[in-house]
Amino acid sequence: MDQASPFAISYRREIRAGLRDIAPVVVAAIPISLLFGAVAAAKGLSPLEVTVMSALVFAGGAQFAAIETWIHPAPILTLAFATLLINARHVLMGASLSPKVQMSQVQRFLSFFFLTDEAWALSERRALERPVTTAYWVAMGGVLWANWTFFSALGAVLGSFLGDPERIGADFAFTALFIGLVAGFGRSRVTLITVAVSAGVAALVHHFIGAPWHVASGALAGIAAAYLAAPQDAPREARS
Repeated sequence: MDQASPFAISYRREIRAGLRDIAPVVVAAIPISLLFGAVAAAKGLSPLEVTVMSALVFAGGAQFAAIETWIHPAPILTLAFATLLINARHVLMGASLSPKVQMSQVQRFLSFFFLTDEAWALSERRALERPVTTAYWVAMGGVLWANWTFFSALGAVLGSFLGDPERIGADFAFTALFIGLVAGFGRSRVTLITVAVSAGVAALVHHFIGAPWHVASGALAGIAAAYLAAPQDAPREARS
């Protein structure tokens, strides 16, 4: 009997790692995706329209923001601008993650469609020990995409039968999970300063100005804080 090649063994191991890491996120996403589907259906979208939106957009925060302002006819420019602001953080996440993935330019361009806050955090954590492979990324992102699409469509079908997930705190599931992922990055001085400044600025902007400006403001403040807090000799250490 022929033994499996090392490449095949490594490929399966990377897939299993991706599925294992994304499993808690998939579970936490279920009530949120059901809630989105129900809200979208209440706004007049059909289950098919909800399915297509989730499959093509695949951005929970942006989809909720769009649904909240959804009227007939839809304010296209307003929706596009709000979505741009909310998803602007993906530019920063992609720039951070790109050097750490073992993919060609084409693979990176296509696979980053699956980029989410949780996928980014999990990949950054994995990149602390080893490069992020295509098998790991696709297994992780693909499962989360399928889960989000399926359960948002199911939420649209079930509609009012779901009740309000806020009663049991299900609306906080994703937020709590992401806080846990960020906490796993460590407690270095730079990390603590970056997270504290980003969170503080985002909270202040959300309170005094409102959404979606807090997303971009928090991201930019975090970048500035990380740059200022980093040791001045960091570039020399990186080159040595």
